[in-house]
This record gives sequence, structure tokens and C-alpha cells, in this order.
Amino acid sequence: MTSDPRTAGASRSASASPVPTSSSDAPPTSASAPSDDVLEVDVIVLGGGPVGENAAQYAIEGTGLTAAIVEGERMGGECSYWACMPSKALLRPLDVRAAAAHLPGITTPEIDVEELLARRDDWVSHYDDTGQVQWAEGAGLTVVRGHGALSGEREVTVRPADGAGSDGAPAGDDAPRVLRARRAVVLATGSEPVIPAPYRELAPWTSRDATGVKEVPGRLLIVGGGVVACEAATWMRALGSEVTMLVRGERLLPSAEPEASEHVRTGLEAIGVRVITGASAQHATRDGVSQDAAEESGIGRVHGGEVRVHIAGAAGTGTAGAGAQDGGARGGNSGEEDGDFTADEILVATGRRPRLQDVGLEAVGLSPNDVRGGALPDWLRAVGDASGEAPLTHWGKYRARVIGEEIRDAALADVEPTPPPEPVAEGRAVPQVVFTDPQVASVGLIESAARDAGFDVVVAQVPFEGSAGSALLRDDASGVAKIVVDAVTRRLLGATFAGPDAAEIVHAATVAIVGEIPVDVLRHAVPSYPTASELWLRLLEELPREYRHAAPQGRRE
Repeated sequence: MTSDPRTAGASRSASASPVPTSSSDAPPTSASAPSDDVLEVDVIVLGGGPVGENAAQYAIEGTGLTAAIVEGERMGGECSYWACMPSKALLRPLDVRAAAAHLPGITTPEIDVEELLARRDDWVSHYDDTGQVQWAEGAGLTVVRGHGALSGEREVTVRPADGAGSDGAPAGDDAPRVLRARRAVVLATGSEPVIPAPYRELAPWTSRDATGVKEVPGRLLIVGGGVVACEAATWMRALGSEVTMLVRGERLLPSAEPEASEHVRTGLEAIGVRVITGASAQHATRDGVSQDAAEESGIGRVHGGEVRVHIAGAAGTGTAGAGAQDGGARGGNSGEEDGDFTADEILVATGRRPRLQDVGLEAVGLSPNDVRGGALPDWLRAVGDASGEAPLTHWGKYRARVIGEEIRDAALADVEPTPPPEPVAEGRAVPQVVFTDPQVASVGLIESAARDAGFDVVVAQVPFEGSAGSALLRDDASGVAKIVVDAVTRRLLGATFAGPDAAEIVHAATVAIVGEIPVDVLRHAVPSYPTASELWLRLLEELPREYRHAAPQGRRE
């Protein structure tokens, strides 16, 4: 990572002291370019986002090994410019404003749209990746511009990326370039948005347009009810859009605890967002749209004329929104005439899929299913969104560090002692924060998922404002705190917090799950008074009294 915290790249590498990397008859470890202009390195990473940066850094740090990162857009990837960083740059001032609005003795700050977008631009380095490139080169990594795809075993061919140079994105070399890896190739190509059929011809906004917003539409339809949809609804409403969410399912945030989802819906409705559930699109049209409309207008600008979406089976709220008539109460008819919704722009936030269709898997006899199933040759690894694991930057970076170290240890196995493998956190210990109002912070299994997985569980639940510290955050704070405990081992399986600043509480639950700490031991981790962490004491006290003592002998095994 550069010294500027406004990037989401890898952590700064330690000073590298070259050491022998292989037996004496192995090829040299410095990056080399033979006469046929093939660049040879030890490790090639496809994708220059935070995950790819971590994989490359950890694969070579402290050694004489070499690595190249191939990136077709900006070094720093989706997270730095179009996802985590810009969305949180937009949401944090709104969180402060909301807190002030709920605390007597302080005047609620005004929203300055121009300044809010300027803050976003600062935190994405004005879409300039110079700092990220400098970090990578300083860590000993070779940056190769262009779209890389497998063209053979341990071989990558790099060509100019589609759209290179557009919207200020750096362009690569015009001529194809061949790279060969002595050790490994890592796929860190991220993911791409999924656009359902009814919306594909509308040139809809994707998450990039929402985080990169330059032109605020007066009326905005958001299709989807997941994290991106909920967060975007929050900042687009604050920027001045009338927002209506068309949610196919019966609730927002379907992977969260239902109680937390309900609090998020209440929070969105309180700021004027209209939430329509059970909304299945029958057809959608738009005026004045060509296939190139999005490219012609640019990211974050309105891509065409008025949008019309016809849906069936909707249940909504009476909150005014895009194209709204006098809607009914929650759970009733949406009130939209003939099920039609109109808006100036539409954001489709219906999920993402690993970007594996254009990385050359067929050149080595593989398919995307092989990647998702882990059926890869020993020289090829996948990490981050591309692997099909949890599509979260922090989890991808963690897995990249693990994989990078595995590549490094394998390369050095013949010349220095290889440390025993470190324990790796199980996939269920993945934390996530949704930065809505209230925030939702969770880790591990929700109650229904734990039961579906066959666990015998005990659940404790308290109001988020149920401790002095959490109640002090806002005088009218509301939310929920919930933990799921394995009744056999009495260890934590999952935790969810929905409330103000919930993001700052969840890490303790992550530590408890990874450390497999039984709840009778957690009782002795005393929270400070008065802080929101006191919720832990309330939750543990809600468990059966016998859980305050160690489980019968053998039950923790």
C-alpha cells in the first residue's frame, strides 16, 4: 500500500533480503526477457486489485523471487475506485449527519452535494493509479498493462484491454506480449455485475455508476435488495434522488438475520426510500437508448431517456418514490397503477459473478466450473472473487496472503526449512459490514444457516440499545444484537449487530470464532463501561445459566 491511506491495496512489504530460491540448476530468479521478447518471472498474477497485490507481495517478499502483475484497467482494482473506497467515502459523512440528527444539543449538519462528491474523488485518488503503481514497483513487482489471458501452461499473453484509455483508464502496449511463470500463475481477476434479461437493453447503471455518480438523477429505480443496493439507496437519497427499490425477494439483505434486515428497511424508509418487495420484472423499456449509450454518456451520468419497468406481485410501502402513486401499507398492494414504475435512471444491483470467461481457461483445458470446484493444476491458483469464495475485499486479501506464502514456501522448499502450515480460518468466520443506517455487522453463521448445517444451536438476542454504552450513541437508538452458539461445544457460531457504529463491535466475534473460544471463557473478557461492547455481556447473560461454566468434560472436543 502507498503511504496515502486513500487506496485499498496491499500492506507495505518488509524490506526484502535476497536469498537463494532454488537448486543450482534452476533458472535465474530475476525477471528476464529472452530474445523472443518473452518476459520470464517466477509468479504471474492476473489482476492488480488488493487481492492480486497481496498474492504477489507475499509470494516474493524476503526472497529473490520475481512477480509480475497484469492489469487491464487501474492498479488498485474495483475496490479502490468503484466499490469499497468510494462508497464508504460517501457514506461516512452521512453516518455522522444521522448521528447528529439523533443527539440533542447539536445542530444537524447540512449536506453539501458538491463537497461530498469531491471527498469521494479525493479518496479514489481522482481515478489516478500512480500511487498504486509506485507501491507495486517499490515492492519489487513488475506491472504489465493490458488484458492477460492464459495461452498455455504457465504462460500468459497480454493484449490491449477493451476500452483501455477510456474514462482516463491507463492504456497498455499495442502489441501482444508473452509472459511465462517458472512457479505459478494466480487468477485474481475479480468479478463482474450480473444484469438480468429484462434490463440488458436499457444501458442501466451498475455499481460503478452509483459510486462514480456525477449526474444525480431526479428519480432512481434500484433493482436488488443486497448490500450494494441498500448502500447505494442511502447515498443516492442523500444526494437528492427519489429512490425506489424493486426487490425480487421478500426482504432486504437475504443473507442477514431477518431482524437486522427489518431494521435496515425501517432506516431506509425513514429517509424517504420506497421499498417494494416481491417485485418480479415482466418487461422494461427506455427512451432514446443505444447499445453504446453508457459509453457515450460516461460513468455516473444518466445513460438515456425515461425508464419504465412493469412488475408483478409487488408488495410495497406508502413512502413516496420514483413514479409512485399513493401506495398501500407494507405487505399490501404496492399501489402502482398497472404495476408500472418510471424513473430517470435505473441501477441494477442484482449480484456479481467471478470474471472467468475471458482469462483463457480453455487454452489449458479448464472451465470456470473447474476453478469454482478447486480442480486446478498445481501451478494455477485462484483467489478473491475469481475463486468463488466470499466476494469481500478483506477476505480475498487474507486468502491471497495465505496463497502467496504457500507459493513462496514451495519455491524455497529445496534451499531452506519450510515452516509448518499455519492454521487457516474456516470459511464461516467471514466478517461483513453493511454501511447503512443502522449499520449491520456480522460474522459466521446466521441462525437459520446454522440449523440448516445440522448444528444444535442456542440463540441469545437483545436490543442494540440494551446496554448503557450502546444507548448513549443515539438517544433514540434502536437495533438488535444476536449470537448463535453451538449447544454441543458451547462455542460461538455467528454474531450479528444492527445499530449505530455496529462495525466497530464485530471483530471481537471474529476473534472468538477463529479462536474457538467457549462462551464461559468469553464471560471473562470484560467490556469497558460505558461502551457498545457491553452488549457482549448482555448477550452472554441471555444464554442458559449453565453456559456460564465449562461444558461437561469432553463436550468441547
